Amino acid sequence: MTKRDGVVLIVEDEALIRMGAVELVKSAGFEALEARDADEAIRLLEVRTDIRLVFTDVDMPGTMDGLKLSRYIRERWPPVKLIVASGKAILDQSHLPEGARFFPKPYLEHSIAHAIIHMLAD
Repeated sequence: MTKRDGVVLIVEDEALIRMGAVELVKSAGFEALEARDADEAIRLLEVRTDIRLVFTDVDMPGTMDGLKLSRYIRERWPPVKLIVASGKAILDQSHLPEGARFFPKPYLEHSIAHAIIHMLAD
């Protein structure tokens, strides 16, 4: 496994899916952090200035869903890259913050890994 530069924050309320995403990110060579909801993600972003990409689910309980979270991140931390996933909604680029990528669930792991590697190569 190639060790790559960058920290990826996974935001997913379903534990098994979150664990799978963490393993996916680690197997792609990146450090992975995890959050169960938007509030936890924001707390991590406030203290970890090395987070370069957030991979979030849309459908989450709490104060904001993943789409609102991604818009908030784009406004507050513009350099952070964004990947948004959903098993319930199909979003086109007009619904996403600038530069964000969308993947429908269930997603292909190699597609997510490729997107993360490509987005963090910039």
